[in-house]
Amino acid sequence: MIDQLVKKIQEKDAPVVVGLDPMLSYVPEQITQAAFAEHGETLEGAAEAIWQYNKGIVDAVYDLIPVVKPQLAMYEQFGVPGMQAFQKTVQYCKEKGLVVIGDAKRGDIGSTSAAYATAHLGKVTVGSQSHAAFNEDFVTVNPYLGSDGVRPFLKVCQEEDRGIFLLVKTSNPSSGEFQDRLIDGRPLYEWVAEKVNEWGAECMGSCGYSAVGCVVGATYPEMGKTLRKVMPKAYILVPGYGAQGGTAAELAPYFNEDGLGAIVSSSRGIICAYQQEKYAKYGAENYAEASRQAVVDMIQDINGAIRN
Repeated sequence: MIDQLVKKIQEKDAPVVVGLDPMLSYVPEQITQAAFAEHGETLEGAAEAIWQYNKGIVDAVYDLIPVVKPQLAMYEQFGVPGMQAFQKTVQYCKEKGLVVIGDAKRGDIGSTSAAYATAHLGKVTVGSQSHAAFNEDFVTVNPYLGSDGVRPFLKVCQEEDRGIFLLVKTSNPSSGEFQDRLIDGRPLYEWVAEKVNEWGAECMGSCGYSAVGCVVGATYPEMGKTLRKVMPKAYILVPGYGAQGGTAAELAPYFNEDGLGAIVSSSRGIICAYQQEKYAKYGAENYAEASRQAVVDMIQDINGAIRN
């Protein structure tokens, strides 16, 4: 799967990820009104609204981008109907030729991690049949429980040609409370990065990159520069661009000399573009067109920064 991801990034010349992280407050009124008219102000109504919202955005941007990243929590908050909307979103994105990263941040002890890996990347056996439940291509994983929480995901990646992105240095302001603590003179996130590099050697693609990637926030560019050297063959998923304060100019160290090695994620900056002053001319009725223009602008911004 890492080979497919790299190929799509190269074909579209777009090292970017659109985060499909919907909140009801993001959804234009005409969509919520239609959903509530059909299902009422219920969980089903909310799920229908976010599904229609997602569909409009995907239709507007799929030809520009290689990959999307739906955040599971935004769907889970609406219960079972929300998870059905998540499943429909994943399936629809794959029908459009997009790689899907499920932003689940899963990770637990062995048997539980195995179940998470099966749910999101693998197949579950039901009698004599096997079924893919959510069927993402990649999933984000929390490695801070250690190897027994990660190895079940590695096993499924090898069996099903899937991939994972392991949390190394996250973009949130308080991440340093634990991730920056020194152990034998080095921050914890560097020790985790070394394990990512070790695990990644077991899942190398023909493209020269591993199916075991990592998450390093755009808000910590100096740390990103160091971690790029520690994990030369890992693809870096970079959250924090735009709404969280990360800028394109700070992202060049995340990429390798071949112009590959990183993908930059934006969620609110794309899916809520119509609410920004810069794109206000589109209006809520043309929210998807605003998102498309925001994607075009982001691609130009990122490519301009990493090629200078």
